[in-house]
Amino acid sequence: MAHTSIALFTRDLRVHDNPVLHAAAAAGQCIPVFVADEAISRSPFHSANRSAFLADCLADLDQALRKRGGHLVVRKGDPVAEVLELVRRHGVDEVHVAGDVSGFAQRRERRLAEAVDLCVHETSVTAVEPLSLTPTGNDHFAVFTPYFRKWQGVPRRGVLRAPRAISMPRVSPGKLPRAPKPDSPELPRGGETTARKLMNRWCRKDILDYESAHDALAADATSRLSPYLHFGALSPVELLDRAGTESEGARAFTRQLAWRDFHHQVLAARPQCSTKDYRPHGDRWRGANADFEAWRRGRTGYPIVDAAMRQLAGEGWMHNRGRLIVGSFLTKNLYLDWRLGARHFMELLVDCDIANNQMNWQWVAGTGTDTRPNRVLNPLAQARRYDPDGDYVRRYVPELAGVAGSRVHEPWKLSGRDRDELDYPEPIVDLDAEEFRMARGKAG
Repeated sequence: MAHTSIALFTRDLRVHDNPVLHAAAAAGQCIPVFVADEAISRSPFHSANRSAFLADCLADLDQALRKRGGHLVVRKGDPVAEVLELVRRHGVDEVHVAGDVSGFAQRRERRLAEAVDLCVHETSVTAVEPLSLTPTGNDHFAVFTPYFRKWQGVPRRGVLRAPRAISMPRVSPGKLPRAPKPDSPELPRGGETTARKLMNRWCRKDILDYESAHDALAADATSRLSPYLHFGALSPVELLDRAGTESEGARAFTRQLAWRDFHHQVLAARPQCSTKDYRPHGDRWRGANADFEAWRRGRTGYPIVDAAMRQLAGEGWMHNRGRLIVGSFLTKNLYLDWRLGARHFMELLVDCDIANNQMNWQWVAGTGTDTRPNRVLNPLAQARRYDPDGDYVRRYVPELAGVAGSRVHEPWKLSGRDRDELDYPEPIVDLDAEEFRMARGKAG
């Protein structure tokens, strides 16, 4: 009887450089499986944007598997129960799955390991296995710089070719999920096919300007590959291999991918930090109020903040510099709980995963791994530095499209008539960094 394996797809929705699929296909007959976890669809992590992007990824993956003689087997429900039913019905010998750090993933892995012969592949979601690098006297790195030094020295596995052919038993494919209407009208298209086209263009040319231009908000000089990394339509190992280290841009881009691995190892060691402060400072954050609603809708009266929030609403994605600006504004100027911001990002960001979202929010709020917890990013200073001509603001805040040059960042300074003609709010708060520093731990 042929050896039969299940390749359980999770956040690795690709055929190229996929350790799970590679191992399962090489062992004999392979059943490629994806289970739509109903627990996730009922959780706060559920998002119409990510569901639409996921549907694209699954349809693309199914087509890639069919070209190789197989197809994707889709089930809905409890992943462990659905996998066990396939194991029983088809005499499956082993199950392959990618290691991950979220609470959902860890519980799924533990339950599967108790019931089947489980093979966990740790360098599919991240380039370096979480917690494989540790400093003396600790179970994880709490500071990025020493982590990055060690991370750079880790030999990476070779990039795996996509299987030429997949042999699988007769299994009912099930129904691919239909893409729901996304909340963001300009959501990017998901799937490995699109991801590889973007990667090829990025690594061939655009990466060269990354070091000098990645913070320029209007230039749009970032890779926009983060959604594809989140869903595993791209492999971080292959992306690092393709990017190389020959140029300043490539080295700067590599550093950002290391940040991604860094956050994953922090959450792997401290899973409670998905909801609790990594480094508590006694903050008594304010809860949701009118200021939060203004921030959420992009109506704070600070154009650079509002532009970034509206980019998020329209595209399901936000420039990384924008994420830092709006995060600092929410926590340091409005003194609102970082978890409110993290939850809103979770609702809309197509690239949102627990490790990067929660730990980046904690970093900017001063409760995470940042060694300068009182760091405040003044939105006006950020606007002058990273959107000096105001092009980013005018692109996303149409009420201010007629305000020329850098004046667009301070519309309250316009003359009375010009100001009155704008359908744009007054600033909801006075900028005072010292107020945050004095309030930390004292706000009611």
